[in-house]
Amino acid sequence: MLELHQFRHSAFCLKVRMVLQAKGLSYRTVEVTPGIGQVAVFRLSGQRQVPVLVDGDTVLADSSTISRHLDLAGGEPALLPADAKQAAQVHLIEDWADTTLAAGGRACLVQAAALDPELRVALLPDDVPDPLRSVMGAIPGGWVNSVSELVNQGERTALLASLEQLAASVEASPWLVGETMTMADLAVAAQLSLLRFPQSAGSPLAGRGVPGLSDHPKLQALFQWRDQLELKLMERTLEEV
Repeated sequence: MLELHQFRHSAFCLKVRMVLQAKGLSYRTVEVTPGIGQVAVFRLSGQRQVPVLVDGDTVLADSSTISRHLDLAGGEPALLPADAKQAAQVHLIEDWADTTLAAGGRACLVQAAALDPELRVALLPDDVPDPLRSVMGAIPGGWVNSVSELVNQGERTALLASLEQLAASVEASPWLVGETMTMADLAVAAQLSLLRFPQSAGSPLAGRGVPGLSDHPKLQALFQWRDQLELKLMERTLEEV
């Protein structure tokens, strides 16, 4: 069985899980504890980042590399179109999601967590002891001043403008490229989890996110699209069981 080494709340790990679900593949997850747990990841893959996929004797790192491997292995749907122009569009959108959207979303989430102790604690790995959770929740807000500079107003405005364009796109068509699901949809949907966590994030994170973006009226269609896509993938997984 395929084995995915991950941080549960990593958007890149979510991207790989969505690919696995889309392809109807059975897999098990191994939760990695940040820090000490990454030593085992290094021994396995020669680097410390997750996701890492173990497929028999093959060990792969990087969400895009893993996703390409799974897609090339076959099965429906094919997540990279056969049409060269559409394939190029998918690559461009996936790259934007994995770089620009990922960086902006991560910075916004860190900023939101600095201001919200409940969100900060909810983001901690499940195996963090309760005393440490209490300490993290009780950190005074003075350190927020430096964290709040992570996202300046210009960057946030640019991110919002891009997200508004995406929202308009998914209102016009359920797929970002072509007439079927592609890697572009999964890459964007995964990174949106940083702005508003999906139901799959579990309690107490589901529905929480970055104030001003997660609740922005012009972005609701985008988050609804993401939620509907996740539901389709879950239904597909149940069909395969």
